[in-house]
Amino acid sequence: MPRIELRTEIKADKKLVFDLSRSIDLHKISTQHTNEEAIAGKTSGLIGMNETVTWRAKHFGITQNLTSKITELNSPEYFKDEMIEGAFQSFKHQHKFSNFDNGTLMIDIFDYKSPFGILGKLADRLFLKQYMTELLETRNRMIKEFAESEKWKQVLKAE
Repeated sequence: MPRIELRTEIKADKKLVFDLSRSIDLHKISTQHTNEEAIAGKTSGLIGMNETVTWRAKHFGITQNLTSKITELNSPEYFKDEMIEGAFQSFKHQHKFSNFDNGTLMIDIFDYKSPFGILGKLADRLFLKQYMTELLETRNRMIKEFAESEKWKQVLKAE
């Protein structure tokens, strides 16, 4: 099972970074290039424990739906979302937050399993792991940008 681990240092309060990471609205902004939209479940605001969101997006020229659920949450330290329906055979995305150097260290651990057996493993090696890493890095850059400026108020103002 492939694993992607990312560490992002953010000069902002841990609770703010935690909430931005759960923001459906910020996720939409960070995935504009895939025309991703929340179409079912929690479609705006902050996603919480046992809540689901279904995303529709275009990846590799194919429109896909993916539903994930928050299966663990310990604010503002940790949450995990897991795919319950979608293109992957499975995925689990852990989000960890700790105080670090007058800010927050955000750690993503993304474990996934591709469908299609050996063909899925080949796709992982050729392009899928890199593609998923870039999606997560883009998301993390957006969280950092919003957290380290006043932009966070655009997506958390109603919370």
